[in-house]
Amino acid sequence: MPFDLSSRLAQRRADHLYRQRPLLASPQGVHVSVDGQPLLAFCSNDYLGLAAHPAVAEAMVEGVRRWGVGGGASHLVVGHSAAHHQLEEALAEFTGRPRALLMSSGYMANMGAITALVGQGDTVLQDRLNHASLLDAGLLSGGRFSRYLHNDAQSLAQRLGKATGNTLVVSDGVFSMDGDLAQLPQICATARRSGAWVMVDDAHGFGCLGTTGGGIVEHYSLGLEDVPVLVGTLGKAFGTAGAFIAGSDELIETLIQFARPYIYTTSQPPAVAWATLASLRLLREESWRREHLARLIAQFRAGASALGLQLMDSPTPIQPLLIGDSARALQLSAGLRQRGILITAIRPPTVPQGTARLRVTLSAAHSEEDVGRLLEALQQTLNSLPEMEP
Repeated sequence: MPFDLSSRLAQRRADHLYRQRPLLASPQGVHVSVDGQPLLAFCSNDYLGLAAHPAVAEAMVEGVRRWGVGGGASHLVVGHSAAHHQLEEALAEFTGRPRALLMSSGYMANMGAITALVGQGDTVLQDRLNHASLLDAGLLSGGRFSRYLHNDAQSLAQRLGKATGNTLVVSDGVFSMDGDLAQLPQICATARRSGAWVMVDDAHGFGCLGTTGGGIVEHYSLGLEDVPVLVGTLGKAFGTAGAFIAGSDELIETLIQFARPYIYTTSQPPAVAWATLASLRLLREESWRREHLARLIAQFRAGASALGLQLMDSPTPIQPLLIGDSARALQLSAGLRQRGILITAIRPPTVPQGTARLRVTLSAAHSEEDVGRLLEALQQTLNSLPEMEP
């Protein structure tokens, strides 16, 4: 047999890296039913608790009544509905940019933007800890691809000195596995000195950062000239699905003409866009969600620190607990589940070797009592496991 798949799978099990899909039998939320077990979940990216919000659900139903289910065609044929168009206009206004382009997923948005802007003879420079979709797009762009040290403007400057052609500097806004923020003011200033463009994927920043939930560019008071290409996803704080790219009129027109993942795919269901308009209104108007989330983050960090757990430098709803050993991380995850808490163990290759972790994510739908229960379960689980050997 030319493809020895069984040995590959067996090795993944032996390395404690085998992944399985939990079966969710309830709406997305903090109280879920997974594999037939009721659990308190701390592993969803539904940061503002909007994924099952009644107003968003009702908007989805209304969208189905008005436009049916499927998009039916690509945007450039006859799949660009009034719902899609209204959402693009609302996202442009929300981000303070001339235009926004709706994409079917965050992966496609990143792939489409980078491969449309960078080609042979050009350069794409990326933070070493960027999301896989950004790294894949850089590799497939045909341009010269290099990664600079995480959040290191000096490392970026060294690589910019060797860049050729049009140069695109790409960074996550919030790094999904560490929860820390990109040091965008320094990154943007460094790029500007070399005449390079900056692209930011703010998948985990929109809704959570900034006074109005405008994400990391609002957090740092940056504008279009600092970050010409801004990407956001709609399946996290927005609670729906899809993604968008926001920027100048020329950028969006260029992507419409040249971004293959946009041109050659069916549009997302119009009802999803209609539901996203409702979630966007809630995201902007109900600032209490961000305020409550900030209190929960502070409560969790204080409690985890008191337990002697190794926190990472994150001011966001992503609060990883660094464990190191993959087997140990799996044991902690299993122990928490026995106590009714669902947290996923994140292991290589998603994170570097030796940095397996529990990726705790908080939501505005959690209560202070929920966080207290999590901290208590963590303490009980740690006490039940043998001490790690040095």
